[in-house]
Amino acid sequence: MSAPAPAVDKGLNVALAMPAATAERLFPPSLLDTLETEANLLSRRPLEEFSSADALAVLAQADVLITGWGCAMIDGVVLDAAPRLRYILHSAGTVRNHVGEACWERGIQISTAADANAIPVAEYTVAMILLANKRVLQIARTMHALRTPVEPEDEFPDLGNYRKRVGIIGASKIGRHVLRLLQPYDVEVVVSDPFLSEAEAESLGVKSVGLDELVASSDVVSLHAPSLPSTLNLVDARQIANLRPGATFINTARGELVDQDALLRRLETGDIYAVLDVTTPWVLPQDSGFYTNANVLLTPHMAGSFGTELARMADSTVAEAHRIARGEPLRFPLRARDLEFTA
Repeated sequence: MSAPAPAVDKGLNVALAMPAATAERLFPPSLLDTLETEANLLSRRPLEEFSSADALAVLAQADVLITGWGCAMIDGVVLDAAPRLRYILHSAGTVRNHVGEACWERGIQISTAADANAIPVAEYTVAMILLANKRVLQIARTMHALRTPVEPEDEFPDLGNYRKRVGIIGASKIGRHVLRLLQPYDVEVVVSDPFLSEAEAESLGVKSVGLDELVASSDVVSLHAPSLPSTLNLVDARQIANLRPGATFINTARGELVDQDALLRRLETGDIYAVLDVTTPWVLPQDSGFYTNANVLLTPHMAGSFGTELARMADSTVAEAHRIARGEPLRFPLRARDLEFTA
């Protein structure tokens, strides 16, 4: 008879903190089984609040909180009830709505799945860039209207991706994934980001330019900046007016980064196109001109993780917990100073 396998030291206590519906979408039993190979999951039922006796009992033992969309605010009162807590691992992007200032002040290490969530947004963006330069959406709309084949070059003699210029506003996580995914294509990529150095741009294989030059010279302009007070109306009326005729503007970031009234006015001239996955307000009024403009493609904030893509975020978060259990550093740490330029 072979000797029994050595017991795994599972001294790490982990708790889930999010609405039950969120936990069900992100963390199937099979993934929680994986987590429990190296950590003690205090309960498979997530903490939906932090004040009940049951919640306080879990908090008192937790070394790690795995959070998700809708997590209650983690402030100083919660931290007082969680004396062992050292890590918050967020299974989505921004932590602004649930990680209070006290977490940073008390040295809690924080990680997010923002990088995992950036991948489908980048995939959506690159798909739209390629379709935009190929004029697929416009030609398809014409075919639907005429109910007959059309000659693509008669409609758009400049169609195609070869040697087109693609402008990326913001070398964020998403922006950098877009740059990576564009590498196999014969397009010229320029980036505008005040935090991107010339050396970094060179290492990414792109050219760093000012925002005005990017907007005026690109065949496709794609927005990937965070929503911050400093980025409100980042793409303003002047820049929208300077978009080159025939250009496509893509927004998967946030609607408030764009002067939407100016964008709609320019779209109504019929000489530019837009792919908008986000708007302000989040749900446009039914009489919005964006719904009826033939040069606009609207999607319902679907570029981020949905369906099978949710598993990537959950897997990334559980992998961080495994790193902690093994005494390894976090792969995707978020620091307080990062909040100055991230969502």
